[in-house]
Amino acid sequence: MSAAWLSDLTAWLSANPGWLSFALFGTAFIESLALAGIVVPGVAFLFTIAAMAAQIGMPLMAALLWAGLGAVAGDTASFAIGRLFQGRLDSVWPLSRYPGLIAKGERFFNRHGGKSVIIGRFVGPVRPVIPLIAGALMMPWRRFLAFNIGSAIGWAPVYILPGFLVGSALASKVQLPAHAYMVTGISLAILALIYLVIFRFQLGLGEDSRPYLWLQRQMAQYETTHHFWRLYTNERPAREGEFPLPSLMLALGTLALFILWGQLATMTDLIAPFDQLAMQWFAELRQPLLDTPAIIATLLGDPPVLMAAAVLACLTLAFRGHYAAAAHILFAALMTVVLVWGLKAAFGIDRPDRVVNPPSSGSFPSGHTAGITVFVTLLASFVAAETRNRKRWQAYVLLSLPLIPVALSRLYLGVHWFSDILGGLLLGLAITGATRASFSRFDRVPIAPDSVTVSAVLAWLVFCIGYLWSRWPDAVQYYAPVS
Repeated sequence: MSAAWLSDLTAWLSANPGWLSFALFGTAFIESLALAGIVVPGVAFLFTIAAMAAQIGMPLMAALLWAGLGAVAGDTASFAIGRLFQGRLDSVWPLSRYPGLIAKGERFFNRHGGKSVIIGRFVGPVRPVIPLIAGALMMPWRRFLAFNIGSAIGWAPVYILPGFLVGSALASKVQLPAHAYMVTGISLAILALIYLVIFRFQLGLGEDSRPYLWLQRQMAQYETTHHFWRLYTNERPAREGEFPLPSLMLALGTLALFILWGQLATMTDLIAPFDQLAMQWFAELRQPLLDTPAIIATLLGDPPVLMAAAVLACLTLAFRGHYAAAAHILFAALMTVVLVWGLKAAFGIDRPDRVVNPPSSGSFPSGHTAGITVFVTLLASFVAAETRNRKRWQAYVLLSLPLIPVALSRLYLGVHWFSDILGGLLLGLAITGATRASFSRFDRVPIAPDSVTVSAVLAWLVFCIGYLWSRWPDAVQYYAPVS
């Protein structure tokens, strides 16, 4: 029955394209409305409508705007319903039919507080009820709206972009080269394998691991090393005495790998054949359809965007009294800029000649990759520090995902060699490890998000949108492929 309904609606919207904006808004509204998302296949609808929007030429920003507004309106309505029926959710139909879901949502909200509004936007089991629960538990309106709007900005691309890209591909009849999936898969696999192996090794050095306990005994035998161990141990009551061995080993290990890789990439010809082959693969992969997301990804890794995030983070932390954390983030940002600039100038590796106006700086290491790696991994480390040891890997994996499109965009656009990307990744991880190891001695209290943090995130998102808008015409020209 539902499949026939979906087919009929799809056919009607195809015949009446003027209603697509309303359909995006309405579907996102219902998808976000309390419990309605369980009954209505909102994800399938949004994918289909987004694909049709792309096929008729609707601008991507318009599709994202209508879907985002619908999601905000749906969660706001759910919040208002929760306020109206506070204390009676289990007895009001149709909520009375889902007592288990209501109870699960309450436990989730009590555990995560205001963050649950953001998490619940993306987490399936509790997604339909979190705004409802937030209203019933009398969360302040202003705080809810901040979390609601902020999460919708991230939600819209996740739900709309896949369908929109498929629709654009169907409209343009793009024919990808035969090896496109293999090349993309190999590139992703290599980067992901290196990244996950490094972090799996790092997370295996926790305070309960054998290497940690062995090193602790060895360091305790001498006064100097014992003093160093005590100086850098965590001072939080819940984690008192925890030495930052994982962060220290991350810094030393990735620095050693970066030095080795840098010598191979800049002083020998061993990697050059693979660099040339990878560049040829990505050159054949270039399509007008893929240029737009690649340029967006590379612009989001530009120094002004990342420095704006660093400045806002420093100001937010300093305003809240976390001066050491602010100083370390500023230190990491400045170290990244100085090291990337110095290494590019020292090595002087020529960039590929695949675009009309390539950057004038040296090629190795990739500054975009190093910058986005420091940004996402430092963010992940601060988030992971507030979670239990066994779940920290989830924060690292999820929050590190943005570095993949930024890194691959540099390869796709033809402004970096593969060796540059890997060098930037290793350098970024070394900076993150050193920063976290240094911060450990000042880590005394938890750093939880609040309304100031949400305001800073929203301000950064507005800056990103404005930056993309202002830089777009020049970026399209600069990154146009050489004919």
